[in-house]
Amino acid sequence: MLNDQMRQMLRAMPKAELHIHIEGSLEPELIFDLAQRNGVALTYPSVDALREAYAFTDLQSFLDIYYAGASVLLKEQDFYDMTAAYLRRAAADNVRHAEIFFDPQTHTARGVAFETVIEGIWRACQDSPLSTGLIMCFLRHLSEDDALATLEDSLPYRDKLIGVGLDSSERGHPPEKFARVYERCRQLGLHLVAHAGEEGPPEYIETALDLLNVERIDHGVRCLEDTALTHRLAREQIALTVCPLSNVKLRVFEHMGQHNLLRLLDEGLAVTVNSDDPAYFGGYINANFEAAFAALPLNRDHAKQLARNSFKASFLDPDTRLRYLDEVERYFAAIPH
Repeated sequence: MLNDQMRQMLRAMPKAELHIHIEGSLEPELIFDLAQRNGVALTYPSVDALREAYAFTDLQSFLDIYYAGASVLLKEQDFYDMTAAYLRRAAADNVRHAEIFFDPQTHTARGVAFETVIEGIWRACQDSPLSTGLIMCFLRHLSEDDALATLEDSLPYRDKLIGVGLDSSERGHPPEKFARVYERCRQLGLHLVAHAGEEGPPEYIETALDLLNVERIDHGVRCLEDTALTHRLAREQIALTVCPLSNVKLRVFEHMGQHNLLRLLDEGLAVTVNSDDPAYFGGYINANFEAAFAALPLNRDHAKQLARNSFKASFLDPDTRLRYLDEVERYFAAIPH
């Protein structure tokens, strides 16, 4: 159980979110609003019926409905409204900085222009009090040539991107499939991250590090299956952007009490807590903190470490990062033990 003091501490502490798919923040109510606005017919008769469909058995069953939800996004204002809604929730959760994933291929495949996608998201970020950065993700179930074409589409908007990532179906799509496009992104000076070690094996984490040269691993919870890899991640302080509610919802762990978040911390890994696709997985970042701390023997020191890790693992400039880390120190110094 989580006592009120701990709950309030988790809610109010300053934090960064480093693993949030903006399309995964699209709440059923907004899906229906946008469908009506754009004349898109949905297969679900009501908001409640859509919510009831959020009973996933694995990553693919989630992705099927995720792509269906994204079908209502057609105009720049749609992407603005979706992003603005997430940023309001993040601000309410005391998120100071968010590094936001977006999936242009999900939209360009439907005939939506790259410009429409990024301008709507970017404009909402500029109108928010939060510090933000955009990470363009490649869909790993598609070809590397498709990813390279998407990278070319993005070049006129290079100044709006801080990095690239790799998401969608992990099984059967190893990181090395995207070695060429990642090398090109590295040459362009983009930060590099990739999903690995969620449903895929620990080897995918190693490959992402060694062949894609990523700076952060998204998820990475299966690293503990490989002792040498675990020690390497700890030694090199490669951050893991862990998403507890997502891991349970997609059956990576059967229940939160089985989650290895505490073990990851005990191993000295640079773990962060994030919400992944919060509209689909049961909660935004504070809900992830609360669920994990309610189910696992995590304490105030763990909370402070997770808050610090979130800023240390970010792609913020050094001065801004230090400012947020100082805010974390002041926050916890003001809370009696």
